[in-house]
Amino acid sequence: MTDTSTTTIGADWPAWQESWDRQQEWYMPDREERFRIMLDMVEALVGPAPRVLDLACGTGSITARLLTRFPKATSTGVDLDPALLAIAEGTFAGDDRVGFVTADLKDPEWPAKLPYDSYDAVLTATALHWLHSEPLAALYGQVAELVRDGGVFLNADHMIDDSTPRINAAERAQRHVRMDQAKAGVLDWAEWWQLAAEDPVLAGPTARRFEIYGEHADGDTPPVAWHVRVLREKGFGEARPVWCSPSDTLLLALK
Repeated sequence: MTDTSTTTIGADWPAWQESWDRQQEWYMPDREERFRIMLDMVEALVGPAPRVLDLACGTGSITARLLTRFPKATSTGVDLDPALLAIAEGTFAGDDRVGFVTADLKDPEWPAKLPYDSYDAVLTATALHWLHSEPLAALYGQVAELVRDGGVFLNADHMIDDSTPRINAAERAQRHVRMDQAKAGVLDWAEWWQLAAEDPVLAGPTARRFEIYGEHADGDTPPVAWHVRVLREKGFGEARPVWCSPSDTLLLALK
């Protein structure tokens, strides 16, 4: 677990969590719905007290909702972003159900940093599109090794079907019109990070974050069929969508 003693002084972590949620919800108004379905499937397949790996955890959005719904659950959050991890660590400081690991998911050795060899569930949302297809396929193989038999992997993310370009363009145009209409008083991605860069506690971690990632990683968004095929090839017995919006999909893979 990460020592949080140097990251919990002088910042209003609940306020940062709230601002992150509002920023993300501007892009994804149905964000809470996908989290609800995700946890529904966790409960259905592995029960109400799971050991969870929160993959590319960011500020710990999944972990927060997991523990609210399942107080007996435990969570390991793993991420490389020092600013988002600072918020996560500050938020959950003192909660022995939660631990955090700093690791690069493109590093083949990252699973060795985890406190457990296996998990009931590996959960992630709106994160793995930062990876290109080849490293994502390799990551899916590592996830398959971490999920116990009978356990689950759930990934909610952008999964774009390139065979429907007119549908995709119309959906994107309508979504952006609605985002423009809802913009008043909402921070977008760049504005949120500018605010973090000006915060006395987060300024240093934010600068390091931009050294690692730049403005935004340029990954891939392969279609659902690609994810299903690769997850099956990597060792999952079943895989299919359990929720979708016009732009995003929540994919479940069962070991």
